[in-house]
Amino acid sequence: MAKFKVYIVLISILIIIGGIFFFYQTTQNPNKTAPEPQVEKSKSKNEETIKEVEKTTDEKNTDQTIEQKAETILNKMTLEEKIGQMMVVGFQSSEPDTHIKKMITKYHVGGVIFYDRNMQNPKQVAKLTNNLQDLAQESGEEVPLMVSVDQEGGTIVRMKDKVSPIPSQQELGKKNDENLVYETANKTGTELAAMGINLNFAPVLDLSTTDSRSFGEDPEKATTFGKRTIQGLADAGVTSALKHFPGNGRSNIDPHVETSSVQANKVDLQNKDIYPFTHIIQDVDNNQFFVMVTHIKYPAYDKENPASVSSVIMQDLLRQQLGYKGIIVTDDLEMGAVSKYFTYEDLGAKAVKSGADVLLVCHTLENQEKVFNGILKEVKNGKISEQQIDESVTRILTYKLTNDFPLHVDVEQANEKVGNKK
Repeated sequence: MAKFKVYIVLISILIIIGGIFFFYQTTQNPNKTAPEPQVEKSKSKNEETIKEVEKTTDEKNTDQTIEQKAETILNKMTLEEKIGQMMVVGFQSSEPDTHIKKMITKYHVGGVIFYDRNMQNPKQVAKLTNNLQDLAQESGEEVPLMVSVDQEGGTIVRMKDKVSPIPSQQELGKKNDENLVYETANKTGTELAAMGINLNFAPVLDLSTTDSRSFGEDPEKATTFGKRTIQGLADAGVTSALKHFPGNGRSNIDPHVETSSVQANKVDLQNKDIYPFTHIIQDVDNNQFFVMVTHIKYPAYDKENPASVSSVIMQDLLRQQLGYKGIIVTDDLEMGAVSKYFTYEDLGAKAVKSGADVLLVCHTLENQEKVFNGILKEVKNGKISEQQIDESVTRILTYKLTNDFPLHVDVEQANEKVGNKK
């Protein structure tokens, strides 16, 4: 019995020693007794797969053409965002006020236009454009804004006391120096770009001996000087807009106030008024300029409608006959020449239906909202096809992606670059 008890004690001691040894081995080499959980392995593998897919997607996006990138963005946009891209609007303040914030964040407008009311000095303008671009980036598909102005020269100069002197087109026409035309446009473009402005509604190609906004009545000279203006602005990173198609030169009535008709036949118009537009469209990259369509009537083409709401002039003449591939923009829809005869709801829809890609609505929030809602209603009713909207927005996106506007400019450099420093 005593011997049995001794055996029991010895076995117990061995078990205790074995336990201590096992515990020691476990603490010193935990990997031997604690294999990596299979769940964690699986999770790690999934994360690697996701990262690989994201990397591949990024590489594909990098390899996309401009057209493919535009299509990718378009496919993500709502109908409302698309319609917004087709509008360039004005507002009343020198800083982002509730008006322009609403048009950018709610309506997703594609651009803004500045007047003297928005511009105090170069530094303030640069800060304003930066803030508006930030707002646009936060409010949609991260598409940059077109920031525009009418900086023609002569009497049509914004922030005139702060920028370098810009001679009128009439003065440049009389001096008959195409290099001076280029230098003037390039200087203007450099100053606009320094403030974050990327679109200038110039040059004026209307033929006239009396209008200070015109290079003169010679269609060849207007063509040459128009090309040099486009190049000068483009070399500074600014897009031009040829205006006012098919030519305002024969009219003495201000379309800001009232409509008028140009009583000339097609042959006369094509050989003179339309000539500069025709040859610039043929000879210059259409992505370097817009064509702005006037509110004047041309009965030789369309007996009833002003050019800005005429499919005959925008589609048949400008697109089909002249072969223009770029962006068609209307003159300001708040001008009396059209606003007296159409409601804003009808006016915007009619302009789009007739072939306009971009609508200028330069002053009031109420009218801008009416134009937007009028287009939206007609698309939803099936009277404007979404395919037509898509075609216009594709042009706009392609243009923006091609030109790759800077979203921010150096505010301090704007003061240094803008104005006559001599």
